[in-house]
This record gives sequence, structure tokens and C-alpha cells, in this order.
Amino acid sequence: MIDNCIKIEQLTKRYSGSTQDSLGGVDLTIALGDKFGILGPNGAGKTTLISILCGIIEQTSGQVYYWNNDPHVKVQSIQQKMGYVPQEYAFYDELTPLQNLEYFAAMYKLSSSVIAARSKELLDILGLTEVMNKKVATFSGGMKRRLNLAIGIIHEPTVLFLDEPTVGVDVQSKMAIMRLLDQLNEQGATIIYTSHHLDEAQEFCNRIALIDHGNIITKGETVQLLKEHNAKDLKELLINLTGESYRD
Repeated sequence: MIDNCIKIEQLTKRYSGSTQDSLGGVDLTIALGDKFGILGPNGAGKTTLISILCGIIEQTSGQVYYWNNDPHVKVQSIQQKMGYVPQEYAFYDELTPLQNLEYFAAMYKLSSSVIAARSKELLDILGLTEVMNKKVATFSGGMKRRLNLAIGIIHEPTVLFLDEPTVGVDVQSKMAIMRLLDQLNEQGATIIYTSHHLDEAQEFCNRIALIDHGNIITKGETVQLLKEHNAKDLKELLINLTGESYRD
């Protein structure tokens, strides 16, 4: 039985030309079925960590194990099972939502019938059916954010990485996105998530890790961490552990 989805041991990353590590010896375990939040201030290393986990960039040192710590499973061999929704929009503005979904689904080598069914399903769930044939360039931020998510899950990934999935969206779009993420998790997807919306993270994540200056400063079950640190919410916990100084 697979218990761990991802295990990280002494993971470091130093970008070329930098004199400091962006990640400094990170140890972390993400269980199968988790809604796992990686939280922290600007520049803490959240995006770098997610980018390594889904194979976009390589670590400087350390190990990442997938599927119950199997050393033989490499990220390149399981990327078909992964979905990544970046903070930046990852689609073509000059195309329609339907054309975008068809294009990215084809990259995952889905059949034409599956592409048609999945596109229809996601456009309906995310409220984009009425604009499915309009160019994305004309869309609001909330509509673009919902399309970004649809593209990341078109192939029904079993592990989903989300980098600020609700940044800059209206309340209705935020509710639609979070409702869909809960449904995906209930259906078996493991979700690794970053956000600056700490109230959203507190409600969504069953487990979290707080990262600052490239290091994990605390990790565990969300409710238990709040209790241990006598914090009323994640905002108070983050300020208590990382301070109030400005971050760029």
C-alpha cells in the first residue's frame, strides 16, 4: 500500500550567480490524499520547491522520492500523472478556452473523444461554457484563473500542484475553484498548494509546512499546529514564527 506521495530529504537549491541558497536542506513528507499547504512570506522558497517537485527545475542537492519512497521512480516518468497550475497564466490569449483545452489535452495524448468530454465537463463546472468560443484575451482575471485551472487538470492528474490558484479573483471564482479542488481531493487527488490567502489555506489544507528563507520552520496538521503555538489562525502563526518585517 502506498502511504507517501512525496518524500523530500535535504533538498537544496542555489540558482546560478546567487551567493545564497533558495532552499536550504528541506525535509518534508506529503501523504497520499493530502491537501498540503506550503506557506510563507514572499521569497521564502515556495515556488522554487514546487517547481522542483514537479520537474520544472532541478535541485542542487538532496533527494525527492515519489510513490512510497521508491528510488526508481523519477519525476520524468510520472509527469503524465501530475498537474501544475502556475501563478502566471499558462495559456494562449489569442485562442478560445475550448481551443486551449484541446491543445493542452493533446499534449497529454488524450483521445479526441476524451478531450471533447473533458473539455465540456470542465467548461461547464468552471462557468466558461457561454464563452468557450471567445478569445481569452477579452476575459476577466477570474475567468482566466478558472481556465488556468482547467488546463492543469484536463488529464485528471493524481497529484496536483497549485501556485496561488485564486490570486486576484472575485469571490465567486474563488468559491468555484476551491469547491472543485475539494471535489478532486475527495476523488483521490493529492493536492500541494501555495497561497498568501491564509484564511483560505486554513480552511482548505489538512496539513501545512511553513517555509521562510528556504527552510521549513514548522510542519504538521493544521489544527494541531495552531494549538501547539497557541495561535488563533494561520496569520497569527505565520507572524509569530517569521516576524513582521517587510518582504520583497
